[in-house]
Amino acid sequence: MIRRLLLAAIAVLGLQTAHADGPDGVPASQLKARGGTAAGGGAVVELGENFAMTGDGGRMTTLNSGTGANLVNVRIKDVASLQEARDNQLVGYGLVIGLNSSGDSLRNSPFTEQSIRAMLENLGIASEDGRARVRNVAAVIVTANLPAFVQAGARIDVNVSSLGDASSLAGGTLVMTPLKAADGEIYAVAQGSMLVGGFTAQGAAEQVTQGIPTSGRVPNGAIVEREVKARFGDENMLTLQLFNPDFSTSVRIADAINDYARHRFGKRVAGEQDSRTVSIRKPEGISTARFYAELENLLVMSDTPARVVVDERTGTIVIGNEVKISRVAISHGTLTVRITEQPRVVQPEPFSRGETAVEDFTVIDAERPGSKLAMLEGPDLQTLVAGLNRLGVKPDGIIAILQGIKSAGALQADLVVQ
Repeated sequence: MIRRLLLAAIAVLGLQTAHADGPDGVPASQLKARGGTAAGGGAVVELGENFAMTGDGGRMTTLNSGTGANLVNVRIKDVASLQEARDNQLVGYGLVIGLNSSGDSLRNSPFTEQSIRAMLENLGIASEDGRARVRNVAAVIVTANLPAFVQAGARIDVNVSSLGDASSLAGGTLVMTPLKAADGEIYAVAQGSMLVGGFTAQGAAEQVTQGIPTSGRVPNGAIVEREVKARFGDENMLTLQLFNPDFSTSVRIADAINDYARHRFGKRVAGEQDSRTVSIRKPEGISTARFYAELENLLVMSDTPARVVVDERTGTIVIGNEVKISRVAISHGTLTVRITEQPRVVQPEPFSRGETAVEDFTVIDAERPGSKLAMLEGPDLQTLVAGLNRLGVKPDGIIAILQGIKSAGALQADLVVQ
């Protein structure tokens, strides 16, 4: 009986070994014939020039097991983009007319006057030699993003920003402005009414400004005249670029794509190159657009490094979920120095020849309130935030504390100061 059980077990193990798929969907017994190795299930198969892919035989690993407090399920399209589907930036120089005496002063912006004369000459109007005295024109820089696969005749939004000393672009109209790319070719032409979010009001003794009145947008203000030549349909190799570089996320994306392709096409097609790049080979018998449409909605577990981002200008502090602080003692206090000027008038003696004078008198008061000494330890985000709040300091003080903890080597995260 025992002998029969041993023979049955050997037969089952042999059957599994013969049918275990390798990285390219072939039996593991054929990997050696193709130049691969089946040791440990980590076979490497060359898919083409500068493209290699590792496989694990479809077994669950620690990278895709789903353990970790900072892992979230996201779609591939939300964490990566195709290198072959990139935007292109456009820029142009133009004029905004129709302003209510809030345009450039031609004395301080001579290029505006030159542009006005050039525009009038192009329209067949001869300009005189005298200087122009208009205040309803402003020189602007127009920028736009040309999306991928856009065709001639499509409309795109443009951003308009003042170049001279105009006080406001509200109510203005952008005159026909050609937009060029980095190669110097014109790809779009912009024109239309401005939409400005800010405003300014000025009187004899006071001025009020809200928002940024010297910049705005022209929705659908540019017409594409030339499309960027692309052969996306003929691409056999696709390159995914992660928005936030991370080796773990890159490997998980490759594993998710390979797991889907193994059941859909019978072979693996993806391989991680580095922390930002994943290469994908398109199978035969399917269009490139349809192939990527099937992949971009696959769910992967995205991970982020432990990072603290502080902005000293606005006092903004962003602490990642994986940030931890070793046990430290912190004392934080603020030195307040108050300087008061109290000039005194000195009078001369009666019937003397002295003169009344003003004598400077300065009072300096230095105060240091009682500082607090506290123990701080953050094994998780909630404990860390509670410990920082317990110190009772403002955001600028928390920034100084975090920088000191980092210098002491107790902050187990990357500190980014903007």
